Amino acid sequence: MTDAPRPPAATGSSGSLYAAVGGLPALLRLARAWHERCLADPELAHPFTHAPIHPRHSERLAAYWAEQLGGPPLWTGPGGPRTALGSHRGVVHMHSGEGVHEDLDRRAVAVFVTAMDDAGLPDEPRLRATLTAWFTWATALMSAYPRSADDVPPDLAMPHWSWDGPVGTA
Repeated sequence: MTDAPRPPAATGSSGSLYAAVGGLPALLRLARAWHERCLADPELAHPFTHAPIHPRHSERLAAYWAEQLGGPPLWTGPGGPRTALGSHRGVVHMHSGEGVHEDLDRRAVAVFVTAMDDAGLPDEPRLRATLTAWFTWATALMSAYPRSADDVPPDLAMPHWSWDGPVGTA
């Protein structure tokens, strides 16, 4: 972890969560800290044993999170599928068909909350609460198709989250 200065957290709805958290460098620290904590937890490590972990897993995870939190389209690609790392549908598909695992999801959220400290995110209550609400919501999205990955709709678009919750949903 670096000791680089971090920008102050935005406290209003005028700035993105991406900016408030400290941009991609902060999300990369967070992704690394969360992944390290997952691998150290016997239950949370289990899902990572089913397939090889991409050598740039944390960087890819940070890009995915950045896009959801109001940052640039680092995951889906600014130029569309040709420049994309992946699609939201692909991520959901990969996490689907594993049955209901509410305890695992709760553990993942608890580890995320602790990882915010490990990553040195701003200790700003509204930011921390909003990120926790987002991660809880995002974890539920990953668990939305417990029966089969074939249930994931083909046109599932990248969701976004703001200070006020999900963007563009009813």
